[in-house]
Amino acid sequence: MKYIDYLIVGSGLFGSIFAHEATKRGKRCLVIDKRSHIGGNIYCENKDHINIHKYGAHIFHTNNQIVWNYINQFSKFNNFINTPIANYNGEIYNLPFNMNTFSKMWNISTPKEAFDIINKQRAIIKQPPRNLEEQAISLVGIDIYKKLIQGYTEKQWGRPCNQLPAFIIKRLPVRYTYNNNYFNAIYQGIPINGYNTIIENLLKNIEVKLNIDFNLCRDIYTNISKKIIYTGSIDSYFNYQLGTLDYRGLKFKTYKIEQENFQGVAVMNFTDKNTPYTRIIEHKHFEFGNQPITYITKEYPSDWKIGDEAYYPINDEKNQNLYKQYIHLAKSENNIIFGGRLGEYKYYDMDQVIQSALNLVDIELN
Repeated sequence: MKYIDYLIVGSGLFGSIFAHEATKRGKRCLVIDKRSHIGGNIYCENKDHINIHKYGAHIFHTNNQIVWNYINQFSKFNNFINTPIANYNGEIYNLPFNMNTFSKMWNISTPKEAFDIINKQRAIIKQPPRNLEEQAISLVGIDIYKKLIQGYTEKQWGRPCNQLPAFIIKRLPVRYTYNNNYFNAIYQGIPINGYNTIIENLLKNIEVKLNIDFNLCRDIYTNISKKIIYTGSIDSYFNYQLGTLDYRGLKFKTYKIEQENFQGVAVMNFTDKNTPYTRIIEHKHFEFGNQPITYITKEYPSDWKIGDEAYYPINDEKNQNLYKQYIHLAKSENNIIFGGRLGEYKYYDMDQVIQSALNLVDIELN
């Protein structure tokens, strides 16, 4: 007997929003998650009154007023603005590429000087870019590429830039102003009291079961609901029968530091080749903390294998074709909907996940 309307597999933003909206409409929902906590990758672990972004930095930003108004129902946001720093062998540069960056790199002061240097350097690429290296140089020139793109990108993807497809870098932001605000977003910030508050409010009064891997006990959970919202990877649902979709992984090492301020900024990227991690996150700066100690997390890109957390989809032609085959296979299932970053095999920002979930609500529930 199917005694609930929706089984939601995964308690991240997508699954939690759908569960919340379905429950509001009188639907009976059960949320299960294979992890020991709710929230998916936006989960925060609180230590010494500091919210540690357990699965990497999550900075909310959007130009979508509907999404912004929606998410503010569940938590108010502070006014954190992302102004990351690039560290190249101890040389410090502002990101994104702007007049502060150019002034430090070339000892100049005017937008025209910067534009002329970049334009001259871009011109060395005569043909349509054949790889990421040529694409990056054609956009920002050789100096910025060498110091601020190449090492970081090669660590991120685990291969040389001249062996990566050009489409990975479709554009690079270049600002001829002294503006260090990383995102071109009207609305941005960090939830006051952390992201857990959002998920807890979304799932209030909804049954949640943790430490349950749907794919290991699907016989039990498939038969209790009329429909399943599945936010895991689409290929795992089908037991990888057509092949495995590829991702890049991340490993995190978090340290307690007995000092008030370690690096002076929430996000510092390490853009040289030799530093093994891509960035250090100092979590307290997301919420303007003044605790006497601090926590930092080093992020190490890694090869991915089944069983690891999947972070960055490899959206090359091979994987996109495989994903399309899984979508075709999914059409044979009449009671399951795939959604979210893994279910849709897309690298979503948080506002895009929210919009995707609300789109499903409109289709499925309204």
